[in-house]
Amino acid sequence: MNDLPASLDSVFFAENGYSKLNEFLKKENPSRIFILVDSNTHEHCLSDFLQKIQNEVQTEVLEIEAGEEFKNLETCAGVWNALSELEADRKSLLINLGGGVVTDLGGFVASAFKRGIQFINVPTTLLSMVDASVGGKTGVDLGNLKNQIGIINQPEMVLIDSSYLSTLSPQEMRSGLAEILKHGLIADESYWDRVSNLSDLDLSHLDEIIKQSVKIKGTIVDKDPFEQNIRKILNYGHTLGHAIESYCLTHPEKKKLLHGEAIAAGMILETYLSVQLKNFPKEKLQNITRVIKNMYGKEEFSENDIEHIKKLMKFDKKNDRGNINFVLLEDIGKPVCDIVVPEEIIQQAFDFYARI
Repeated sequence: MNDLPASLDSVFFAENGYSKLNEFLKKENPSRIFILVDSNTHEHCLSDFLQKIQNEVQTEVLEIEAGEEFKNLETCAGVWNALSELEADRKSLLINLGGGVVTDLGGFVASAFKRGIQFINVPTTLLSMVDASVGGKTGVDLGNLKNQIGIINQPEMVLIDSSYLSTLSPQEMRSGLAEILKHGLIADESYWDRVSNLSDLDLSHLDEIIKQSVKIKGTIVDKDPFEQNIRKILNYGHTLGHAIESYCLTHPEKKKLLHGEAIAAGMILETYLSVQLKNFPKEKLQNITRVIKNMYGKEEFSENDIEHIKKLMKFDKKNDRGNINFVLLEDIGKPVCDIVVPEEIIQQAFDFYARI
């Protein structure tokens, strides 16, 4: 895609992507190829993928269990042990075929194994296509704390093939759509208007929307690859969203939320904070709240839930010197970073959310 930023010149789509992948395999001639899948992508995606690659190198399939709860160092150790037992060396290649858990974890496994082997991401969910596979973030959770262990390391290539989306449930599609909505809110009001008016998940221009979101993220990453300043805006909705996701993942009485479902709640909460602290237009808060509630419904949080969620926010990676730093909006497309929010206003945001 020659219209993408330089940092994304290795992102390819559909059939062109398979041609580029086969060219890469011929040129690099890896000693061995390992394909990392989870139980879902092993069943639904692996066969189609294998039919499209041209390869005479010995290939092994490594399978992990599906789900965020398995995105941890124990799973990494299992993959590292398998690589060692199968005699992987520094010229081996790891292809991560899956959603965000597979691409995040697989990228970290490859980056650390023998101090780094090459890896390629082939995202198979909408969320991983527009978010997890692009930008070089790899890593795993530490207990219930999201993405605490990891490294920024770019894959050799990202191959995005939207045909894999036919295997997803509507719930998984909605999870990915949350990141697309976020891209509109932080970068482009016209894009927000377009994607927020999609009345269902039969996206006739899906490839175009994916490319636009990848371009928005790539433009930001290009300016700040190691998240020292502007890249932080990609975390809009995530300070509270990640805390909500972590809490629901480990609390036995709470429904586990997909990443996008938690971020959707986080975006409503953080847009309310934006109204209070950055004069974000109230009528746009009402519009954003309506759009997100219509797509995702509403979660119920007790006072005890809220206290635990607020405690989890102190582990957010944007924090420094004990301050919990938020990304807020002055307007759609006008984000600001490193905003410290008083706890009473966070409580007010939850009160607002309870009333919607």
